Amino acid sequence: MSDRRRLERFLRSKLQEAGQQYEEVRGSTTKQLEEAREAYEIAKNARSIPSDEKGRAKIVCRRYAEQRAAMLDDQYRPACFEADHPDCEGCVEDVREGRIETW
Repeated sequence: MSDRRRLERFLRSKLQEAGQQYEEVRGSTTKQLEEAREAYEIAKNARSIPSDEKGRAKIVCRRYAEQRAAMLDDQYRPACFEADHPDCEGCVEDVREGRIETW
């Protein structure tokens, strides 16, 4: 095999590798950008909830159907949140989507 053909195959394989790496980085970057946009939207929705003078979110508890002032944690769950309870899970979803009932 001539040196020229070996060089062509070598260059072709390196270009293919570079193209594959580019696609991986591009896909990863796109995914990270989508996640950042989603996190921003959730944070914006949570910040739009009315709060009292102590910074607690003024929400209507889905579980007990009562007005409640509760601090939200870093995942936008009220302090009264109970994992695996359907009403509490729905409340967190509503906070994140910006459709929680407030007072």
